[in-house]
Amino acid sequence: MSTLSETLPVIDLDIFLSQPTQSIRVQEECNKAADALITYGALLVHDSRVSEEDNDTFLDLIEDYFAQPMEDLQKDERPEIHYQVGVTLENTEKPKCAVDVPCLDIIANLDPAERPLDISGHHPDPKCRFFWKMGTPPPYETEYPALNAPNVVPQAPGISKKWESTMEKWGHSMKNAVENIAEMTAIGLGLPREFIKDAGKYGPHLLGPTASDLVKYGQKDTILAGFHTDLNCLTIHGRSRYPGLNIWARNTGKRIPVRFPPTGRYLLVQVGKQIEHLTGGLIKAGFHEVVVNEATLETVERRKESHPDRPNIRISSTFFWHLSSDYELAPILKLSERANAFNSSQTADQHTAYERMKVGQQVQK
Repeated sequence: MSTLSETLPVIDLDIFLSQPTQSIRVQEECNKAADALITYGALLVHDSRVSEEDNDTFLDLIEDYFAQPMEDLQKDERPEIHYQVGVTLENTEKPKCAVDVPCLDIIANLDPAERPLDISGHHPDPKCRFFWKMGTPPPYETEYPALNAPNVVPQAPGISKKWESTMEKWGHSMKNAVENIAEMTAIGLGLPREFIKDAGKYGPHLLGPTASDLVKYGQKDTILAGFHTDLNCLTIHGRSRYPGLNIWARNTGKRIPVRFPPTGRYLLVQVGKQIEHLTGGLIKAGFHEVVVNEATLETVERRKESHPDRPNIRISSTFFWHLSSDYELAPILKLSERANAFNSSQTADQHTAYERMKVGQQVQK
């Protein structure tokens, strides 16, 4: 198996943060970031500010939370606001791709050996999720107040007192890193440094860890999250304790099993639909899935021995970075032109029209 560091470019935020923007090394690193997102729809970030210990504290808390009895978890559900905050329990979210013809065409065009696990059974994902809002409320009247409901703090005493501080600390680590990647990508695309970051200044960002119970759903080839793309601008993850995330490189159609370097301060960034829209399809939202594979099962066995008292739950510490709901989303002309040139050289890519619309409309669609 290839390791991710051999497949996906690693972008060093330390270079960007420690040297002047005009320096050749920073420019090269920014070009590398933009090229990685154009080519793969994903990259690895090395960021010395990110603490492995914070990630562990976060994963422990989320494991403990999802190890609670179902009736305790149900208290944190908010279906009346479409689960915008609080918990979404297993078998609620369905992979949209299963009924989406363009998406099914993409799967059909992949080499059979590179295809995702079959989602045509229309089964909902067995994963749970918790949404914790990390956005700054806009200083103006937003047209999309539903995207701005108050956060839910779980009630269990051992969990509630640590909840907010742990969520905020790890959430801010990922938010800082992803906003720096937004700046680097803008520079690499020939835009002003603040262009993408400013567009997301009042975005309804979400720390949205997912949890999959590997006791209940630990059979090989179980789909934990079906083949899909993300709706937001950029998605960032810390290291999960269990492998199983596969991403598809846009340029090759190859399935890449995501593997972090064994140690060190790394995060994974993936591209969502909002930046695709903004760049006129030059950067394309990346397809991915989470499944139980051989590597997942080997890790389950290892963790049973090394951490016998910990729940066997696969946590993904996902952070969804959004553009502001009231931001006018329209393709940038010079990037659309590059996209058209790039796409015409890649016959498999279908042409998509990116209409002008508010980000909030794009989310509602």
